[in-house]
Amino acid sequence: MHPKVKEWLKRYLPAELLSILATLAGGWLAYEISGNQLATALTATWAGNVAYFGYIIWGDIVRTKRACKVENHTYTFKNFLQNGKALVIEFGIAEVADSFFIRPALLYYFPIWTGNLTSGMILAKLAADITFYIPAIIGYEFSKRKLRPVNS
Repeated sequence: MHPKVKEWLKRYLPAELLSILATLAGGWLAYEISGNQLATALTATWAGNVAYFGYIIWGDIVRTKRACKVENHTYTFKNFLQNGKALVIEFGIAEVADSFFIRPALLYYFPIWTGNLTSGMILAKLAADITFYIPAIIGYEFSKRKLRPVNS
C-alpha cells in the first residue's frame, strides 16, 4: 500500500468509524423522536460531524503537544490557533459543501430511495465521503507543509 494512503487511513479511519456510529445513532434517535426525514438527515449530519471533528481535533492537539515536548516547548494558545488554522485549510471548503448541502441532502433522500433508514444512511454517508475527501486530502497535504509539526 502506498505510504500516503497509509497516512490518510491512519488519520481519517478512526474518525470515520466514530462518525458512522454517531451518524446512525443520531439519525435513529431523531427519527424515533420526530418521524421527520429532514430532522433525521440534519441530526445524522451533525452527530457524525461532532464525532469526526472531535476525534480529529483531539488527535492534532495531542500530536502538537508531543512535538512541543520533544522540542522543550510548552503547548500554547498560539499552537492551538495554529492547529485550528491547519484544520480550516484542510477541511474548510470540503466541510461547508458537505455539512450544509451534500450530506444532508443525501441523508434525506437515500433512506427514502432505499426504503430503509439504516442502509440509506450508510449509503448516503459513503457517497458524501467521496465528495468530502478529495478537497480535504488536498487541504491536508497543503497544511502539512506550512502549519503542522514535522512529526505529525
